[in-house]
This record gives sequence, C-alpha cells and structure tokens, in this order.
Amino acid sequence: MAADPNAKALAFLRISVGVLFLIFGEYKVFGSQFTLGGGFQHWIHRFLDDGAYPFMVPILRGLVLPHGTAIAFLVAYGEMAIGLSLVLGLLVRAASVCGCLYMLALLFSSNDPGPHAEPWQYFGASLDHLVLAFCFVAFMIGRAGKTWSVSAWASRESRADRGGGPEMGR
Repeated sequence: MAADPNAKALAFLRISVGVLFLIFGEYKVFGSQFTLGGGFQHWIHRFLDDGAYPFMVPILRGLVLPHGTAIAFLVAYGEMAIGLSLVLGLLVRAASVCGCLYMLALLFSSNDPGPHAEPWQYFGASLDHLVLAFCFVAFMIGRAGKTWSVSAWASRESRADRGGGPEMGR
C-alpha cells in the first residue's frame, strides 16, 4: 500500500535531517582536525567565551574539556550514527532521543542570550538547535522509520519472497 502524504513528508524530513548529520559527522570522522587537532576544544572554549548558559559552564570546564578528545570522538561518531540511522530508517526513535539530547546540550552550551534578555530572545538565540530538537521529537512521536526505510523495503521483499504481494495480510 502506498504511504500517505504525511508519512512521506515525515520520511522526507527524517532523511533530510539524516543527510545533514552525515555531513556534520563526515568531516569529523574522516578528518583529524576536530577529534585530534583541537577543533572540538576550540568550540568548547568559544562556547565558554560567547554564550554557555551559566549552569553549563562548570560542566564544560570540569567534565568536557578534561575529556575533550574522547568526547570529540563521541560527538563525531554519534553524529554519523544519528545520520545513518535517520537516512536508513533504522532505530529512528533511539537515534532521535540521542539527537534531541545532543541538540539540547548544544543549545545550553552555546545559545545563552544573557541574563537580561526578554523571553523571546531565548528562543531566537536557540533556533539553530531548537528546530532540530523539534524534528527529533517529531521522529520520536511519529512512525518516522516506517516509510522510505530499509525496514520497509525488507518487509516488502519478505512478503514478495513468501509469494504475497503488497496486499498480503489484509
């Protein structure tokens, strides 16, 4: 049975976000500047200088920076894993939970507009991470891995191998 337009739209969004994460992760995994060349630590120092929420500063200084290389590899391979999962439509909910937590960590590490900001300024400052976090929540709520995915393809192939067509099971 053909997927409905909403399922196709959610699948398109899932795959698009997945491709972005593959792009983000690719240069980190296949290059060494981010993981071994201090690129990750550079970003953490920039977050500390330019906009970490006050409650994140001790975490960034006391936990993240001392373990910077290990966390840089976690970030690099995590982005690749999230991207692959979303593009292939496998373990979408698990990848989306990780992606949402990652986006929230980035948001609170880099998007503080300051103590005297108006409430709307917090949302404006966080758009780059908040929009992706909302996408991940949509993937968790919906059935984002059921359309245009490896599992949907495998399910169709399995039915065809058993002699049934798309109408099998009705």
